[in-house]
Amino acid sequence: MKTLAILLLLGQPWLACAGEQAQPASSSSFTIQEAVKLALNNYPAVRAALANIQVSAAGVDFARTIYLPRADVLWQMNRATRNSVVGMVLPQPVVAGISGGIGVNRNEMIWGSAAGVMINWEPFDFGVRGATIESAESSLRRASAAADVTELQVATVAAEAFLNVVATEQTLRAAAAAVERARVFHEVVVARVQAGLRPGVDAARARAELAAAETQRIIADQNARVARVVLAQYTGRSPDDISVISGSLLNLPPADALQAAVPPIPAAAQPGLKLNPFVVEQNAAIEESRARLRLFERSYFPRFNVLFNTSARGSGVRPDNTIKDGFGGLKPDVGNWAVGLNIIFPIFDKPAIAARELAERQRQVVETARYERVIEDLEAQMGRAQTLLDGAQRTALNTPFQLAAAQATHEQATARYQSGLSGIVDVADAQRLLTQAEIDDTIARLNVWRGLLLVATAEGRLDPFLQRVQP
Repeated sequence: MKTLAILLLLGQPWLACAGEQAQPASSSSFTIQEAVKLALNNYPAVRAALANIQVSAAGVDFARTIYLPRADVLWQMNRATRNSVVGMVLPQPVVAGISGGIGVNRNEMIWGSAAGVMINWEPFDFGVRGATIESAESSLRRASAAADVTELQVATVAAEAFLNVVATEQTLRAAAAAVERARVFHEVVVARVQAGLRPGVDAARARAELAAAETQRIIADQNARVARVVLAQYTGRSPDDISVISGSLLNLPPADALQAAVPPIPAAAQPGLKLNPFVVEQNAAIEESRARLRLFERSYFPRFNVLFNTSARGSGVRPDNTIKDGFGGLKPDVGNWAVGLNIIFPIFDKPAIAARELAERQRQVVETARYERVIEDLEAQMGRAQTLLDGAQRTALNTPFQLAAAQATHEQATARYQSGLSGIVDVADAQRLLTQAEIDDTIARLNVWRGLLLVATAEGRLDPFLQRVQP
């Protein structure tokens, strides 16, 4: 069937056969370059990927703050009892600390206050802070590479959707022409039947061929609407407002573009694949894992902290154990200060750190295997794209002869029928052959452009392809 043939040619089973009447250029019409730009500006996945870059950039800024000293400022006031006992209380969040001499056990309330500043700075850390920043920066590089991957995917799908809309428009144009030919031929057959020059069955057969052509046009129009819906999904336009400018897509690409897309060296030896965003992203994943491993390797070291503290306290109790009047105690009037060095060594963290190092090394193995798989997949993708491009190019050189022969066959079959030398079956077959040839000729040229798009996608750069399409 005609529909199945076009589907196989385009490789998009649910879109490729759709079409619509060519529309005049208007302010709402756009080229394939503009369609890609609209998709990159409007599609949510692209916005999410760009937002992830900002998240990772904020993570780098946060990691760099660990070089700064920590300063905590405190002000406290309270109204509480003053009873205290001699002894120690282990660290816990329930029992409040009370200092001073042993007081009587009675319910006397006093004011208390405290104010102070604690500055904590780590002068050296055996590379922990640098490794932390490096890990955050590697996450940023991976997020940037992931955004490039998303943009490549969205741009590719938008360009394919645009090509499908162009293909469906040309398919519908051919279907409409087939309806017109069938209508004219039906009128001719009816006139001859009424004149007694042809049997009545010819009129019925001509009407059946007209109905078949109209059905094909209905299906083409239906599929054209689906194609516009898909393109609208990526461009943010309403399907009813979709109007494309095919430009040079209805002609064969320049010869130099075809030669550059199929170089004499095999896909596996082409250096451009290493620049594909998929490869860059996976390489960034490996570097991110290495950065985390370096951080773990520097975690089992003593932590040195220089401390400076100054504070003051106020109490509503005098040294003679009498209570001050009014708001006495709200003013911190007894001060202290201290400078010291704090050394902390997590002795029993070694097993936990070793386990995390082992897990991260295994993660590196996984990411490296994925990197190799990405390279192999891209090499296979490039090989398939170049093969499809070569086949599409050879097909496009052959379809003009098919179209010319179909046109000549249709003219001869029509003339022979009108002169009574052949039957209506020959004309019907010639009309279907001509319609199919018109569709095949247009789709063949579009398939060459689609092959170029697949090659550009495998390379990871759509700009050379888009620059080749002239408005």
